[in-house]
Amino acid sequence: MEKSQGRVLAQNKKANHDYFIEETYEAGVILQGTEIKSIRAGRVNLKDSFATIRQGEAYINNMHISTYEQGNRFNHDPTRARKLLLHRKQIDKLIGDSQQAGYSIIPLKIYIKNGFAKVLIGLARGKKKYDKREDLKQKQAKRDMDRAIKDRLN
Repeated sequence: MEKSQGRVLAQNKKANHDYFIEETYEAGVILQGTEIKSIRAGRVNLKDSFATIRQGEAYINNMHISTYEQGNRFNHDPTRARKLLLHRKQIDKLIGDSQQAGYSIIPLKIYIKNGFAKVLIGLARGKKKYDKREDLKQKQAKRDMDRAIKDRLN
């Protein structure tokens, strides 16, 4: 369910290493004050962030948006919980799927699309240590094959 994306500002690179991504959803984010200016400047970090569903509404936690330097005393708290804008059916599906053991909701990317900040969240299942090792072996094998093909062509 890959969406057409605008300019990617931040990406959670560890997500694909630590989790199997089952489904992805595009969600809007409710921001306040100078947060959008900091996001447009690329001063956002998705590391260690996660999404939760409380009282039928989705929230993203621990997403760090740095304070805007030219802002004044009305600057925002960098790691506050921000509400995600999703359709009711999507929230209900996430509630049902995330209740299963081993599943969590992880933000994958944040980007600007049509002037609005969007977050790509994924329903993720945690990988075990042997799964991570197997993925690294497959990546290395693919790299070796690509290198061998490139050497053969030259």
